[in-house]
Amino acid sequence: MTKSGASKLTVVFRLSHMGDVALTTGVLSHWHEKRGDRFIFITRAGSAPLLENHPAVAEIIRLDDAVLKGMDWFKEARRLAAQYKDNRLIDLHGTLRSRILSLVWKGEVRRYPKFGIVRRLYDRTHAERYRKILEATNVTQRYAMALGGKPPAAGHLTPRIHLTDAERDEAKMLLDNITNGRPLIAIHPYATHPAKQWPREHWLTLTSLLASAGMDWFVIGHDDTPLLPGHDREFTNVTNLRDTCALLAEADMLVTADSGPMHLASGVGTLVTALFGPTAKVWGFYPAGPQDTVLELDMDCRPCSLHGGRTCEKGYECLASQTPEMVMEVITRRFAE
Repeated sequence: MTKSGASKLTVVFRLSHMGDVALTTGVLSHWHEKRGDRFIFITRAGSAPLLENHPAVAEIIRLDDAVLKGMDWFKEARRLAAQYKDNRLIDLHGTLRSRILSLVWKGEVRRYPKFGIVRRLYDRTHAERYRKILEATNVTQRYAMALGGKPPAAGHLTPRIHLTDAERDEAKMLLDNITNGRPLIAIHPYATHPAKQWPREHWLTLTSLLASAGMDWFVIGHDDTPLLPGHDREFTNVTNLRDTCALLAEADMLVTADSGPMHLASGVGTLVTALFGPTAKVWGFYPAGPQDTVLELDMDCRPCSLHGGRTCEKGYECLASQTPEMVMEVITRRFAE
């Protein structure tokens, strides 16, 4: 890329997990369509494939974990600031690393309202006044506010992941032997934190219920212990990130807990049924598709944490008490329409 071309672009910074990066893609599309903006996107190498082929993304800067540590990040931040001198920077992360980059940046810096203090106050008090502030916008709307103005409705900012025809064809081939024109349900049974993990026996029961109802299904994700090792419907640890997105694009619905693949499914236009337990709408990460469904229980202790990382004296009742039959009712109701 020439220096003159780079000067016309805005640099966006967002690291963290794949779901967080996926959530930026609809916002990039919104800015591109409404303002004509195009972007240089800085992110971790592992999440970068989600941005490939995006019409609003001119360049992806893939950062390895090694360069993000200690003094190496100071050096890299200075290098990036010098390379993209006078370009605007949008910080969509709001962490120490992004603050360091902002400090050395040689141009305009924009940030989104993270509501960090309000989130902490709500986490400690569950006070209604803080809940109302947080639920007024979701995370994608807050991202959109980085460039000012009132954000559009959340439904206009859902993720957008752009697959190639070859990727879609490959997914069709992988699924060819397990589909028969019936509703096809993708299952993501894994979670980063134990508190966000729907019990394994519930997932196994759900697969049996789907089979009994004459529906097709398959399992996606990455985990040390696949749900059904050796099963022909088991794709855990088989596909890379973009291949997983292509499989989700073939499904009629994804069933998952609060997870990154929830946002991947939204990005390829697939319905989502999401089981929420320790996390809740107030944190801003609900799926925003018009026909998406969130299953949750009304419990005084919810939400108990921002990311589901705390232990639970009640045995994670908020998720464990949601039965496979409850999930199956949502699925059958949707495909009976």
